[in-house]
Amino acid sequence: MSEQDNTQQPPEKKEKKSLALNVVSNKEHKGFGAGTIDLSAVSCVIIDNGEAYIDVGAMHAKSKVERGIKFSANKEDVPNGRLCWIVWVAVDRTEEGASYAGATACPMLIDTEARRGWKILAQHVNNLDYAIKRRFVLDELGVEEKQALKNLLVSNNPEWWDRSPDKLKEALGV
Repeated sequence: MSEQDNTQQPPEKKEKKSLALNVVSNKEHKGFGAGTIDLSAVSCVIIDNGEAYIDVGAMHAKSKVERGIKFSANKEDVPNGRLCWIVWVAVDRTEEGASYAGATACPMLIDTEARRGWKILAQHVNNLDYAIKRRFVLDELGVEEKQALKNLLVSNNPEWWDRSPDKLKEALGV
């Protein structure tokens, strides 16, 4: 054997595969990560004091109203909190065009002054899943919040609103 054959090569390092949500790709694959949730067709709407606006930070609990707030699962920890809502809105694209295909609302109490808040994380996760699965869970919203959400959806894209299921329009009082 020659000297060259005797030298040992360092073992190849295997690339670590990380577990992560697939938030941007719409490619289907069957390997590692198959079955991850595709959040690219979901938007976050915040309803605060009767005003609805899109806030992409809500996807990671960093919306305008959530920043700097310490959350508790105990409602009593936030006696002076104002009611805010996160609405998960899923958009579906078909041959006819895009539409609002799922929407679910989750309540939060926010006390900005005390920097305290209340929300049930499990409900937020479940309702996000329901929106992705094209369900509508908007019963808890009040009349003012429903009107604000409807106005935002219509003004954002009237064609999407027109193509949306009647179930959404009925839920928002059309």
